[in-house]
Amino acid sequence: MEESDNPNRKTRFSLIAAAKNGGWVNVDSQAPNQTAFEALEAGKIQEIGCVNSLKREVTFGASRFDLYFEKQNEKGFIEVKGVTLEKNGVALFPDAPTSRGAKHVLELAKAVHEGYTGAILFVVQMKGCHAFSPNREMDPAFTAALFQAASEGVQILAYDAIVKEDELVLDQPLPVYLSRL
Repeated sequence: MEESDNPNRKTRFSLIAAAKNGGWVNVDSQAPNQTAFEALEAGKIQEIGCVNSLKREVTFGASRFDLYFEKQNEKGFIEVKGVTLEKNGVALFPDAPTSRGAKHVLELAKAVHEGYTGAILFVVQMKGCHAFSPNREMDPAFTAALFQAASEGVQILAYDAIVKEDELVLDQPLPVYLSRL
C-alpha cells in the first residue's frame, strides 16, 4: 500500500503490489511505462538497443503511443502493456477485454508500413514466469490484432521485472508464444 497526501482522493491509500507465491506482483498501472522508459534510456532492451532520443506519449494517426525513440537512421514507437496475470508460469495479457489495446496494436502496424520501427513491450510485473502469451480466451480480438501486427513487422517483446518495495525494474526477456503453448 502507498499512502497519498492528496486531499482530493477518494481513498488515502493505493494498492501497489500483492503477494503471490512468496514474491510480489506489482499492480501499479503507471509503473510499466516508467520502467520501460528507464530501461530504454539505459539501453537495457536488447532488441531496441541504445537510443539517441526518447519521448513519452507521442501521437501517430489516431493513437498516442507510450514511447517514441530515435537512433541513427531509425525512428520508432513502442506501446507498453503491463502484465499482472500468470497461469502455470505463463504471463498472459490482457486480464480483461481491451478494444483500445487492439486499436493501438493495429495503429502500430500502420506506423511500421510507413517506415517506423514498431514494438509492443509487455512488462511482466513479477518474476517467476517462463514465457508470455496473449490471453486468447479473455480477448480474441486483441489476440487477432497482435497476430496481425506481428505478421506485418511489429516486434512483440516481453520482459519480466524485479519488484521491490519502491521500484519496478525491467529484468530478463521472456519467450513470446503467439500460438498455443
